[in-house]
Amino acid sequence: MSYIDGFVIAVPVAKREQFIAHANTFDAIFLEVGATRVMECWGDDVPDGKLTDFRRAVQAKDDESVVFSWVEWPDKATRDAGMAKFMKDPRMAAASDMPFDGKRMIFGGFAPVVSLSA
Repeated sequence: MSYIDGFVIAVPVAKREQFIAHANTFDAIFLEVGATRVMECWGDDVPDGKLTDFRRAVQAKDDESVVFSWVEWPDKATRDAGMAKFMKDPRMAAASDMPFDGKRMIFGGFAPVVSLSA
């Protein structure tokens, strides 16, 4: 059974290319430490809700886009070991230069309960 880490962040639209470069660098580390897939999705159709929505969840400003991302792992044990390696990786020192406000990121680990494919 797989395991998923999910993330939602607000990224300034002006920093889109910087974010993509950042993601390519750090997502490669996830793959090196055991992840099987990483997806970074730039907001394209993110409507305002009546009570809550993605934009409010990360306090996105008018000049920011919402990015929805996930990391797929073979299982939780691989994820736990991989995340420990990821956080200790010396390349993480460059993470302080993130093109977004990490304090507004929401994230969590998820155990799939339904998985359908075409």
